[in-house]
Parts: sequence; structure tokens; C-alpha cells
Amino acid sequence: MTPSPPFAHFGPDVLQTALGALPARAVEEFTGSWDDLPADAHLGTDTPYRFRRYGRFRIHPDRLERLPHTAFFQEKSVNSVHGGVERLFAPLAAAVAGGAVLRTVVHTLRRHLPGPRAGMDTCGVHQIRVTATPRAEGHPAPEGIHRDGHCYVAQVLIRREDVSGAESCLYDLRRRPVHRALLTAPLETIVLDDRRLLHGVSPVRPAPGAVSGVRDMMLVDFFAGADQVLRR
Repeated sequence: MTPSPPFAHFGPDVLQTALGALPARAVEEFTGSWDDLPADAHLGTDTPYRFRRYGRFRIHPDRLERLPHTAFFQEKSVNSVHGGVERLFAPLAAAVAGGAVLRTVVHTLRRHLPGPRAGMDTCGVHQIRVTATPRAEGHPAPEGIHRDGHCYVAQVLIRREDVSGAESCLYDLRRRPVHRALLTAPLETIVLDDRRLLHGVSPVRPAPGAVSGVRDMMLVDFFAGADQVLRR
């Protein structure tokens, strides 16, 4: 049997169609929640450029079960910059975690995993904003080319405003590029098999003439077992 491709890259229509059954106001409030992300206290920079919230869930056919909030940990072998450190991020807001929009997005992404879905009953959800100014670029992935330490990873663009750069690149396990993409349309998505690929993102810079740039992303990590250690 020919193995399935290790990633899928699709336009905004997939999530737009899934969210079309929900009130437009609910979707607007969901995407607007990126304006309320606190600074990532683990960057180690004088001026924050990354803002973040995080939550984890057990995936049921008709709902998401929110799991207890906990520190986020990644092995040093996976993340050379922040690995080996327990990072406690702010939790997702209750309206986001318990809303129909997140539930719809997670279930839709799970149906588009580039490989077997059996056992993929747990996920981690990251809301991330990266900002940039002419004097300070933003780094979506300061660890460079890396794995996240999960089974599958979905990268969903929420907003891209006055930004240049931020090109996503996927690599095979020998670090040979296999796919490059500049996510530009809200809800455009890449879903990858984290066991078969590495990935990275180039720095975020403001567009020419702009005083600042903003790139909002939602990352959803899929894995088996609600009690395993979470890594990113």
C-alpha cells in the first residue's frame, strides 16, 4: 500500500464551509479573541513579540472535553531553545474553549489528518500572535527547523496584516525541503504528520512602509492519550 502524503495544504474554503453553519458573530468573536493574548513570558527578550494562550482537550464525537490546565513541556531534543523547561502559558478564555467555533475547527481538522485518525483522541490548542516592527522582527519558530513531538500538527492562519516574510517550509527527516508556502488567506491551513516531517517558519517583518505587522495563528496538535506529557 502506498503511504499517504505526509501533509495537506488547503485553502480557506474547508474551514469556511464547516463554519458556515454557525452564526457569523460567533466566528468574529472567536477570531477577535487574538486581541486578548498576553505576552509569552518565556521568550527571554526585553520587548515581547509573541503573545499566547493554550489549552488541551479530549476529543469526543459531539464535543470537546476541556482538560486541566498544566505547564507545557518539550524535550530538549525536540526544542533546542525552550526544551527541558516547563512553560506555563495563559489558558484559553472560557468563551473560546467552550465555544462551537473551536469545536467545529478541531473536528474538521481531525477529518483532514494526513494519515490514520484512530487513537487521535486528544489535542492541544495554541493561540499565537507574532508581531514585528522595523527595529525588531518576530520569530514564529525561534528553534528553527524542528519537530513538535506530536502525531499531527495543524497550522491555521487567522490574520496576516502588514506582514512580509513568515514563509512556512516543510522538510523530510533529512532536512530536505518538500513544500514551501506563504499563508495569506484567513483560515488557510497546513496539516502535517509530525513524525514524518520537520517544519520551520521564516521571521516576520513589517511590510514595506508599515510601522508594525501582525500574524495570528492557531496551532492544533493531535495525539493519543489525554494523560501523556504534552510537547511543543
